[in-house]
Amino acid sequence: MLTADFDRLGVLDGDRFLDLGCGFGRHAFAAARRGAEVVALDAGMDEVIGVRSVLGAMVEAGELSEDRVRAGGIQGNALMLPFADGTFDRIVASEVLEHIPDDLTAIGELARVLRPGGTMAVTVPRCGPEVVNWLLSDDYHNVPGGHIRIYRRGELSRRVAAAGLVGTGGHHTHGLHSPYWWLRCIVGPANDTNRAVAAYHRLLVWDIEKGPWLTRTLERLLSPVMGKSLVLYFEKPAVAAAHDPDVRVEERERQVTAA
Repeated sequence: MLTADFDRLGVLDGDRFLDLGCGFGRHAFAAARRGAEVVALDAGMDEVIGVRSVLGAMVEAGELSEDRVRAGGIQGNALMLPFADGTFDRIVASEVLEHIPDDLTAIGELARVLRPGGTMAVTVPRCGPEVVNWLLSDDYHNVPGGHIRIYRRGELSRRVAAAGLVGTGGHHTHGLHSPYWWLRCIVGPANDTNRAVAAYHRLLVWDIEKGPWLTRTLERLLSPVMGKSLVLYFEKPAVAAAHDPDVRVEERERQVTAA
């Protein structure tokens, strides 16, 4: 199940596509199926190895044509992306910025490697459901590599716009996932053996694999109200806009005050 809408992002055959913070590659695989030239980048080597393995399995299964596969996984740092300016036509940064202390540098790097006229989707946990998670459990976020901030929509839009990109809209998704995470926070985020958690997880897997009308209808109804993820779309103007230094200055002042 994708978080970003590829039709809205405009992913086409032959596009150069970056999946930043790819995890185990769901957006990368979907882009490869569309014929994009995919780079799946993650800080974790286990994730990168997993993506490479699945891409190979997709070729063996005939899902991807061997002579047209232009996809791969690499380990990298979001603060220093190893690509030239304007490398990518499409970028997805899904559920990653909330993990990065210096998110402004990461956003700047994303804007740098996106070509003029290219599009980007940024997804983060939605403010309301995320606040509930934090209130229910410190262990949900207070872990190494965990969530370090909660974004409001306006704040995230302003930060990306400050890097020279133009917002083109957004939506919420994964309405069925918010109650699942509230339940996990109540019983303990690491408690995978709880019967209620296990049953709800089976429901989500059934929804992803089968797409039955019942859960798809519930998803459509719940996502605008309590969807777990906020998805925003941006475009890089053909003539790059000047970056807004006030956002970075404001953030640095906030960090100094907090210290």
